[in-house]
Amino acid sequence: MLAEQEIDLIERFMFKGEQELSNENKAELQRKLLDSLSNEEIEDYAYKINQFQKTVPNRTENTYWFSLQEVKKLMQNELNRRKIAKLGLSYTNGDPAPMSGAELASMLKSNVRFKSTDGIKCAELKLPEEDMQWWRDAKFGMFIHWGAYSIIGRGEWVMNKEQIPYEEYRKTAMSFNPQHFDANNWAELAKSAGMNYMVMVTRHHDGFALWDSEGSYDNYTTIQADAYRDFVKEYAEAARSKGLKVGVYYSPMDWRFPGYFEPVEKYDNALLMKKQCYDQVGELMSRYGPIDILWYDGSWLAHKGSDAGSAWLWEPVKLNQMAREHNPKVVINERSGWEGDFFCDEGPHDVNGNIIPFAWEKNFSVAGSWAWQPENQAFPFERVMDLILNVFIRDGNVLLNVAPDKDGVVPDDQVELFRKIGEWMRENGESIYGTRGGPFQPVDNVYGATYRENTVYVHILNLDEFGKQTIPALKQSIVSCTLLNGEQVPFSQNDSGITISVPESGGNPIDTIVKLVLDADLEGVLS
Repeated sequence: MLAEQEIDLIERFMFKGEQELSNENKAELQRKLLDSLSNEEIEDYAYKINQFQKTVPNRTENTYWFSLQEVKKLMQNELNRRKIAKLGLSYTNGDPAPMSGAELASMLKSNVRFKSTDGIKCAELKLPEEDMQWWRDAKFGMFIHWGAYSIIGRGEWVMNKEQIPYEEYRKTAMSFNPQHFDANNWAELAKSAGMNYMVMVTRHHDGFALWDSEGSYDNYTTIQADAYRDFVKEYAEAARSKGLKVGVYYSPMDWRFPGYFEPVEKYDNALLMKKQCYDQVGELMSRYGPIDILWYDGSWLAHKGSDAGSAWLWEPVKLNQMAREHNPKVVINERSGWEGDFFCDEGPHDVNGNIIPFAWEKNFSVAGSWAWQPENQAFPFERVMDLILNVFIRDGNVLLNVAPDKDGVVPDDQVELFRKIGEWMRENGESIYGTRGGPFQPVDNVYGATYRENTVYVHILNLDEFGKQTIPALKQSIVSCTLLNGEQVPFSQNDSGITISVPESGGNPIDTIVKLVLDADLEGVLS
């Protein structure tokens, strides 16, 4: 475990008592601290931090746990830097982030956890706001984890966690032959749930590609498998036929390569993995018509450090410049090591705190795990709605994962959940689609708001507590105050704020939505 003096040093990496330092001074302090440690000391600290984290309660809600995670990644990145110097390669993990993920969460009084805030900067690669507008207006998408691991039914990490040799795992993958797969069923389900885009896992960390990929190392695709089908092609065509935007998930890392686990010591092998990545991203971007979203995962090396800390190998700016040559307007997340067009918060932990002041997306599975497991049960409707509404009022998107079985069939309880969500979205979607979070900062577990031009939608999550609230004042005058069905709601407005008196008959246990029409457009979130 960590001794008191070791904790003191770790907390210096967190800038304890020195939060007012500039970015440059923070980087200088961290560099000075790292230079004072030997490789053996850094490895020892990283190991002890990892052990200590296991004792921290409520890890998904705990900012201190998140800060420890970032210090551990920083140390692991430093070990990489020292190792690759022996290869004569230059190392970069980008410019210092404006603030770490933990600092950002603290500033926003939020438990949202962004994994990659230190991505390589490249201004000309980042999409302008007008090219991001469709994505931010869309709000809601379907995530799909499905592959060889769905045959085994113990999660998408089963190959690594159970240390299944590639030769043995390959036999399972080559038997992949879903008997009831129909991409149109997936697309219809997404559409019925009120979703506007889809993201399919085309190749996870196990390396098995769901399309006809010449770039696949050792011909490891569904074309060589019993299925002899290009599932990415079928998926893309089905999504477009339903008017849905097409996204592809791709993992650069691949457990089959020893160079993934020892990228410096087995550099030539790591370069083979990199070549596969570039070849396959090129295929996905060039073969299936317009690709709207490129969703990376797993750019870290040896399960250590950060995505940006592995940029020395992947060269993510070069990789994404290639992707944009094929699809100039493709929206790209931050998990390749480049800063990306939007950030991701992963997992079904609660969302609280202030509005996030940049493009972001929360992704979680409704099944309890990303990939199909026979004992999984879908989350209750009320729980899912609470999560997604708390994202929307904080100006985020939601990517909601389903876990089809080995035959490509989404379990009935997940289908029923999506249909219920769709019913709610059809009735209340005007308060979600095409809106932005605000203009009021949310009050946790009580209310938040979305808005569009001169219309505000107040989302009341606890009607009893809301009755005690005065909403912050607006300079615009309220012209009308109604429920979405048009029923009038009494209100008062003055320089001190706004009070709204929703009748008991108008309350809804999921979300009571009050529509305020103003005499002029809003100008953004209130300060």
